[in-house]
Amino acid sequence: MSKRIVIGDDHPMVRAALRIALASVVSDLVVDECSTLDEMITAIARAPHEVDLALLDLSMPGPHGFSGLFLLSAQFPSVPVAIVSARNDPATITRAIDYGASGYLPKSLDLDELKAAISAILSGEVWVPRHVALPHGEDDPESAVIGRLASLSSQQMRIMVMILEGKLNKQIAGELGIAEQTVKIHVSSILKKLGVQSRTQAALMAQKHLSVPL
Repeated sequence: MSKRIVIGDDHPMVRAALRIALASVVSDLVVDECSTLDEMITAIARAPHEVDLALLDLSMPGPHGFSGLFLLSAQFPSVPVAIVSARNDPATITRAIDYGASGYLPKSLDLDELKAAISAILSGEVWVPRHVALPHGEDDPESAVIGRLASLSSQQMRIMVMILEGKLNKQIAGELGIAEQTVKIHVSSILKKLGVQSRTQAALMAQKHLSVPL
């Protein structure tokens, strides 16, 4: 049975390496290569139920940091998403798994390690490098905040990212092609879900939790 995997990375050489690793693990493989998050969303949206895995570059152009992970998870909850990144620090890896990633693949992995990681993730395991212990979100004092962010719909997450960028409701409405009143309704819902009173408080929360740790 074929497996369909969507690769999101703006570097062609990285996509090629991932394709080679995937082909060595999966005999009947269908791959969609994307260079932006929007391209990934379009590719997955064609048939979400057919996508077995999405590989997301943490630094791909578009919504920064972990916003892309939240966007994909909100819009396609049945699609496993694994992070691909040049970063290999435990703080970033732990946060990615806490935020719902099915695995974390540093770009420094050699081919054998990459093949083993992909095989494990396709088998339903959560894979992280050996030097990182799998996090336990239920013991994390910030798990409640993670849950609030995860409760945002994909459209609300897009608006949240734009708020973080300092855009006004009118600008957000123009970019998303929706009415300004609709944006206001979404913003009110975002504030309620996040448990904050203002756009500034929401932006500060998003900045803290969506940005990649330094």
